[in-house]
Amino acid sequence: MSAPTSQDQQAIVQAAVNDISHIATLPEITLRIIDLVEDPTSTAQDLHSVISHDPALCSRILKVVNSAFYGLPRQIGSINRAIVLLGLNAVKNIAIAASLAKLFRGGDLCPQFNARDLWTHSVATAAGGKLICDELKLGLPDEAFLAGLMHDIGILVAMQARKNDLVQVFAEMNFATGGVPQEDMLEVERRILGADHQQFGAALCETWKFPKSFSYVTGHHHDPESLPAGSRVLTLVVAIADRLAADAGYGFRADLMSTEIDSAWLVELGMTKEQLDNVRNGLQGVYEEVEATFG
Repeated sequence: MSAPTSQDQQAIVQAAVNDISHIATLPEITLRIIDLVEDPTSTAQDLHSVISHDPALCSRILKVVNSAFYGLPRQIGSINRAIVLLGLNAVKNIAIAASLAKLFRGGDLCPQFNARDLWTHSVATAAGGKLICDELKLGLPDEAFLAGLMHDIGILVAMQARKNDLVQVFAEMNFATGGVPQEDMLEVERRILGADHQQFGAALCETWKFPKSFSYVTGHHHDPESLPAGSRVLTLVVAIADRLAADAGYGFRADLMSTEIDSAWLVELGMTKEQLDNVRNGLQGVYEEVEATFG
């Protein structure tokens, strides 16, 4: 069987994303928040007006804002205050993160995979992304957190739209002790699904009208060096966090044959070995904060 062409892959990916649009997607209010924040004419009051119509979301956002994850000096009692202190973009990211958790529900797909393990890994990657940004003072902690939470969402697209084929992907992969794959999952996905989870994830981000940087992360967290030089920072952060989370044993790791971090990635970010170790050592604490808040 010949390999699918680029045009074939685009059709396969778009069909899968279209198939899941009625099965699992972000709540309507979250999509409205995304549209609003991406509109340069929007104000904090506009965002408050949308969020205030959903008491459950208000409660969740305030829980996150007042958690140890943000470590603010005093309690925040209103969404208005949260928006003023954190900014529209940060509150938008919290709303999306709070909505994402429901997409990871579900039992075991097969002996080698369940959505809960993927959530655990995604939370740990999100925590690692925030830690890296804080350590390097990159000014992107909220974006890195959300990008880490979403980086493997293409696997959920495949699980919803091509469930039996995804089961076959895992059935054809060989796993050593500790769940370490002996074959490249992306290659097996391309052979069986016609495309890999990076492509599925990038297409979903486009459908949800996320910033291009999130399409880069979901679409290139295995090969950030393939992106244009000026567009790699967030993807490099998540790629490193992904490997740190897998190396520490946080849930799913079937798509990584090795957790070794490319030294060229560290050089490009200006990250020293000591800074990397600081992130590695701080991962468990931040993971526990995030899991307690979003889990």
